Amino acid sequence: MKKIKKGDDVIVIAGRDKGKHASVTKLVGRDRVLVQGINKVKKHQKPNPGNNTSGGIIEIEKSLHISNIAIYNYQTKKADKVGFNINSDNTRARMFKSSGEQIDS
Repeated sequence: MKKIKKGDDVIVIAGRDKGKHASVTKLVGRDRVLVQGINKVKKHQKPNPGNNTSGGIIEIEKSLHISNIAIYNYQTKKADKVGFNINSDNTRARMFKSSGEQIDS
């Protein structure tokens, strides 16, 4: 089970967008994630008439390394660590390490 999943609210703890929080839109590989509205870069794109795309400078989101984000705890309004708890039916559930509260219901 992974500590960060799609749809989690995270906060950026390193980089130029440090302190911003948003939700995870996509997991890219084992150690990279796309976060909505974070790490936007400008890309110079050539026009491609075959795909009906115009050229110019576009703004896209690039992936972040998973070590540069942390899950956001709305109760404490801070970054938090993720731990695992084994339920009575032998399933693992994610929890906040500071408070022990479960993340998944």
